Amino acid sequence: MAEEALAAPLRPWLASYPPGCRWDAPIATGTIGDLLDRAVARWGGQPALEYRGQRVSYTALGAAVDRLAAGLMRLGVAPGLPVGLLLPNTPWHPVCFLALAKLGARVVHLSPLDARRVLHHKLTDSSARIVITTDLPGLLPTALEMLEAGIVDRVLLGEDAAWGGAPGEGNPRALNLSALDGSAVPVWPQVSPGDVALLQYTGGTTGMPKGAMLTHANLTAAVDIYRHWVDGGALAEGEQRVMGVLPLFHIYALTSVLLRHLSCGNEILLRPRFEAETVLRDIETRRVTVLSGVPTMWIALLNQPGAASRDFSSLRACVSGGAPLPFDVGAKVEAMLGQRLHIGWGMTETSPAGTRVPIAATLRPGIIGVPLPGVDMRIVALDDPSRALPPGEAGEMAIRGPNVFAGYLNQPAETAAAFRDGWFLTGDIGRMEADGMFFLMDRRKNMIISGGFNVYPAAIEGAIYEHPDVNEVVVIGIPDAYRGQSAKAFVTLRAGAPEMTLDALKDFLRDRLGRHEMPTALELRTELPRSPAGKLLASALVAEEMARSATPKESPTL
Repeated sequence: MAEEALAAPLRPWLASYPPGCRWDAPIATGTIGDLLDRAVARWGGQPALEYRGQRVSYTALGAAVDRLAAGLMRLGVAPGLPVGLLLPNTPWHPVCFLALAKLGARVVHLSPLDARRVLHHKLTDSSARIVITTDLPGLLPTALEMLEAGIVDRVLLGEDAAWGGAPGEGNPRALNLSALDGSAVPVWPQVSPGDVALLQYTGGTTGMPKGAMLTHANLTAAVDIYRHWVDGGALAEGEQRVMGVLPLFHIYALTSVLLRHLSCGNEILLRPRFEAETVLRDIETRRVTVLSGVPTMWIALLNQPGAASRDFSSLRACVSGGAPLPFDVGAKVEAMLGQRLHIGWGMTETSPAGTRVPIAATLRPGIIGVPLPGVDMRIVALDDPSRALPPGEAGEMAIRGPNVFAGYLNQPAETAAAFRDGWFLTGDIGRMEADGMFFLMDRRKNMIISGGFNVYPAAIEGAIYEHPDVNEVVVIGIPDAYRGQSAKAFVTLRAGAPEMTLDALKDFLRDRLGRHEMPTALELRTELPRSPAGKLLASALVAEEMARSATPKESPTL
């Protein structure tokens, strides 16, 4: 009783928790290998994955993982060794990820959207000298280019034909995974929950992305945290069909779709890319019950002709994450689906469990809900992160829990600055109301959330500065009806330089930036705003854009 009295003023969200859901539920942690082994033992012949109409049972998935893990072990992959995965949503991703986790290796997620320089940075920073890819269009040439550049020593190829694709040509410089010796090994390496399982790169407001070190305990804790959140009725384990269209190289899909639903014995419908009509057809014909998306996906579904008349009756849970969903868009999506969206907040560094909005809560702009089970949050003063602020005051959101990452790879100063008194300082500005409901007021400084991906102006500015005609540049985020936000570049040109167009700038940046980072707007100026000390002021340009968007458009004269 005394403990409850002490906890109440610190955790006011306890009174807002859904009936039957406990914030203090015991959160289990372990290794990803054990998570898979338990699922295989329990669910056996039930389908784990569906891809191109083929179903892969839990038994078959476990056998494929063991064969590949044995082959990789004989190749020299050992605990702690970093290995890059350049893979889209095919069965090769879960098989490779789970095999590497079983060996205690460190997975380095590489995005097919990454620019060449970012791929090189991730591999060099992580010390990964092996890359695993597949022969779907565009991926193998990228991996071989890194081999030729000396960034990696070996490219391993998972043939798409193994999962119903057309036979590929292969390449003598890439070793096929099917050629590895997958016979049984006498003993698997010892793996501990505290070992790093994943290096998930996440950007900062300056410089190249940082490698967030996520342990087996972090990832398995996040899985158990999601399982303990019961709001509106529990989903029966082993009976759900889960849409697996979000990219598995993103932490959102990896944890809340792949690992969470494999642990529950559900079937994941893997799709290599998002196509609105395909998703709608899967929902109707394959009777999808769980659908997770990002704002761009929901907008595309809304805009798909005839979407409102489609059959969504099979859906039991629809989740939106990866980026803030505009309030009015969320209302339209809920009207189309005929049910509430589950929305919340999280970060790469939190695996990404953070908050969830209870179904009973009144939806308001900026609401992100209450901390998930086992997760503690508070608002701290911007000038003193050790000082917790009372309800209603704005400050920085701080979080702690078993899902919070171990730190940034090779960045001891960044890691030290990110924590205070055991709390991770998120860099996001928010407030907590008296009932424990959290609201997000602003994203971390300068960061743009575009289609669920973090986009960093400094990286775009650095690439634009390489253009010989550019004198100065500032990049900010502007509203984008589809992506949520996109990048706009303000540029001054060198004396005598020819006029620059947006298309010409995009052509120059094509090998320097990923598609999600590409500016969608360009404004040429004779000068850019500065502070008295001469520093370029992005904040002044943000204010200009906000004022411009708020100015009522003049009605045409009739």
